[in-house]
Amino acid sequence: MNEPHPRHKLDEIIHSPVRLSVMAVLATTSEADFRYVKDIVEVSDSLLSKHVAVLNNAGYVRIVKGVADRRPVTWLSLTKTGTEAYREYVRTLNRIISSKKTQDDTH
Repeated sequence: MNEPHPRHKLDEIIHSPVRLSVMAVLATTSEADFRYVKDIVEVSDSLLSKHVAVLNNAGYVRIVKGVADRRPVTWLSLTKTGTEAYREYVRTLNRIISSKKTQDDTH
């Protein structure tokens, strides 16, 4: 029997383009300021808040609020669970990309 296509293992929480973008940014650093992530991902405050809330509820992103230079700051970081989920997501994408069962192989 054939293995199921790797797409079935894609994490639906991460799969949203905005959430994937946030995870990718956070995977490159120990923590990032909300505004920095917003600028890199090119979304509004409200849209980023919505997607970060989903990631936080899934246990993938940690949110820490504080003050820096007398202004409120929100720091975002991947949790251990989030780091593992992101790495698995990337591995799954790589399996899809390098799959031997491509359309070219069937023609």
